[in-house]
Amino acid sequence: MTTPKRYLVTAALPYANGPVHIGHLAGCYLPADIYVRYLKLKDKDVVFICGSDEHGVPITIKAKKEGVTPQQVVDKYDALMKNAFAEFGIQFSYYGRTSSATHHQTAKDFFKTLYDKGVFKEEITNQYYDEQAGQFLADRYIVGTCPRCGNPNAYGDQCEKCGTSLNPTDLINPKSTLSGATPVLKETKNWFLPMGELQQTETFKNYITRFDHWKTNIKGQCQSWLSEGLQSRAMTRDLDWGVPVPVEGADGKVLYVWFDAPIGYISATKEYYNQSNEWEKYWKQEDTQLVHFIGKDNIVFHAIIFPMMLMSHGGFKLPDQIPANEFLNLEGDKISTSRNWAVWLHEYLKDFPGREDELRYVLTAIAPETKDSEFTWKDYQTRVNSELVSILGNFVNRVMVLTEKYYLGVVPTSKKFTDEVLKSAQSTALLAVSSSITQMETYIESFRLRDAQAELMNIARAGNKYLAETEPWKLVKTNKEAVEGIMFDALQICAKLAIAAQPFLPFTSARLQAMLNINNIEFSSIYNDIVLPSGNQLKPASILFKQVEDAEIQPQLDRLAKIKKDNETNDTTASGAASLKQVKEDISYEDFDKIDLRVGKILQAERVPKADKLLKLTVDLGFEKRTILSGIAAYYQPEELIGKSVTVVANLAPRKIRGIESQGMLLMAGNDIDKLYSVGPEQEIEPGSIVK
Repeated sequence: MTTPKRYLVTAALPYANGPVHIGHLAGCYLPADIYVRYLKLKDKDVVFICGSDEHGVPITIKAKKEGVTPQQVVDKYDALMKNAFAEFGIQFSYYGRTSSATHHQTAKDFFKTLYDKGVFKEEITNQYYDEQAGQFLADRYIVGTCPRCGNPNAYGDQCEKCGTSLNPTDLINPKSTLSGATPVLKETKNWFLPMGELQQTETFKNYITRFDHWKTNIKGQCQSWLSEGLQSRAMTRDLDWGVPVPVEGADGKVLYVWFDAPIGYISATKEYYNQSNEWEKYWKQEDTQLVHFIGKDNIVFHAIIFPMMLMSHGGFKLPDQIPANEFLNLEGDKISTSRNWAVWLHEYLKDFPGREDELRYVLTAIAPETKDSEFTWKDYQTRVNSELVSILGNFVNRVMVLTEKYYLGVVPTSKKFTDEVLKSAQSTALLAVSSSITQMETYIESFRLRDAQAELMNIARAGNKYLAETEPWKLVKTNKEAVEGIMFDALQICAKLAIAAQPFLPFTSARLQAMLNINNIEFSSIYNDIVLPSGNQLKPASILFKQVEDAEIQPQLDRLAKIKKDNETNDTTASGAASLKQVKEDISYEDFDKIDLRVGKILQAERVPKADKLLKLTVDLGFEKRTILSGIAAYYQPEELIGKSVTVVANLAPRKIRGIESQGMLLMAGNDIDKLYSVGPEQEIEPGSIVK
C-alpha cells in the first residue's frame, strides 16, 4: 500500500441524550485521539472529525421525560459533551452537530441522489400505530412483556433485562409509551436500501477484501452478517424529529438515524473548511487514508451499511481501516446509562481536577481492543500508584532533583565511559529505549495502543534500571566525571519520554517539556542520541503524579454501591427476582476427573433456522475443529462470539439437535433468567489447552 498523502480520522458521533462515560472513551474517542496526536507528531496532514448525533428516538424520549423540546435536549448535551472532551484533551479538528443546516442539506442531497438513481426500493409494511397519539411508533415507543424473561418493560427492539433482541410484534401486551394505549398495525410506506442486492455487486465484493487487513473482531462480525445474507433495511422513519425525507409523498417522515448520522462526518468536514471545496480532498481522493474509530455495536453500520451508501452514491472513497474496540465493563457489571451504572467523564473531571492523564493512562492500559475488559477503582488506584507514580514519575523526579543538586539545573556534558560496567549499563539502557520507541510506533500504526503505551512505560523502566545499576548518588563521591555522563544520558531519556508520552499523556508531556525547557520538539528527534543539549537550563522540578489515596476512591465506590442497591430495589419482573438454584448432590473426584475440559476458540457462529434459542458454532480445539450447538441465542448475537475463547466439554458424547450433530458443550455461568456469560480463560491461550 502506498503512503497516504493525508488522513481523515473520525470518531463515532455520540448521541446527544446524555453525558459521555468511560465506556465511550475507551471504545473510540481516546484511541482515536492517541492515533491522531501520533500522526500530528509525525507531521502528517490529518483532520479529526466528530460531532453530536442529534436525531433518533432516544432524543425524543429524553425530551418527553424532561418535558422539553428535542432541540433543548441536544443543545444541553452537545455543550456538556463538547466541553468534557476538550477538558479531557480530546483534540478534534472539528466537532459538528447533525441538527445544523449544513448537515440537513448534505443528508437530504445524499438521499436525493440515491433516490434519483433508483437505488431505494419503495415498500409498504405494517407498523404499530398509536390511534390516540395519532402517529406511528418507533421501536422504543413500544413496551410490553418480554417473551423470554417476562420483563413487563421490554422495548420493541430489545429487552434490557435479559438482552434479547426483539421485534415490536414479539412483545406480549404491547403498549404505546406516548398514550398507554394498545397500538394497532397500520400500513405505511418507507424507502429501503436493498442490501442483499448490493452485497452481490462486484464493487462491494472488491471492497470487503480489505477486511483481511482489519482486526479480527471486525472481520468476524462482518463475515457473520454476510454469511447469513443481508436483508433490505428501511432508510426512512415515521417520526417528527430528524432530517425530512426530500421526496414527494414523504410527509411526516425523516431519514433513518443510521442513514443520517454517518453523513455527519461529511457535513462536519464541510463546515470545518467553511464550505470550500478543500473538504473533497479528504472524502474523494484515493490518496487519503480514511479511518473510522468506533465501538463494537457500530461495526455493521460503518463497515457495511455506510460503505454501501457511499458506493451507491458514487464519488466517495471507502474506509481504509475501522479499528473497533469491544465493550468496557464497570466493577463486575455492564455499563448502562439507563441504570446510571457508569463513570461519567464530566463528573470525573470535577472530582479529580488536573488528573486527566491518570484516566487516559488507565483506560488505555485496559482498553478492550480484542475482548471486553473491566474498569475498577481499585485497579485505577493500583495502576496510578505502581506505574505512573513509582515508575515514570519516580524516574523523572530523581533525574531532575539530582541535576539540580549536582549542576544547578544545567544539563551536563556527555561522556565516553572507560569502565566496562558503566559502558555495559549505558549500552543496555540506550538500546532498550531505542527498541521501545521503534516498537511503540509499530504498535500505534497497527492500532495496538495498549501495547504501545506499555512500551512508553518500558522507556521509563529502562531509565530507572540505568540509575539503579550505576548509582550516581554513590559514584559522585569517587568519579564526578562519570556521573556527568550518566546524568546526561538520563536527561536524554527524560526528553525522549516527553516526546513519546505526548499521544498518551499530553498534559504530562507538556509539563515535562516545560521542566526540561524544550518546546514543540519534533518527533524525529526522538531517535537522535542528543535531544536535550548540554548547557540547557532546566526549569524547577515538579511532581508529575501523586498517589491515589483510599479516601479519594472510596466516595466513588460508595456512589456505585448506592446505585447498585437502588437498581436491585427497582429491578423486578413479572415473575419476581431471579433466584439461584441449590447445589446438586455430591460427586466423587473420580467422576469429575472423567470430564475433559479444553480451551476452544469460536471461528464461526450462526443462528439455527427455526430455533430461537440455538446458535451453531464452529470451534477450534487446536487438534480439530468441531460443530457445537449452544442454547445461547437469547444472550449473544452470533457476531459477538467470533474470536472468543471459551471452555468446552470435549468428551461429551455427540448428540443430534435439529438434525445437526453437536460435538461438545460450552461452559456458561448465569441464573437462567437474565444473565448468562461464557466461561473462558482470562488471557489468550492456545486452543486445545487443558482446563484443570
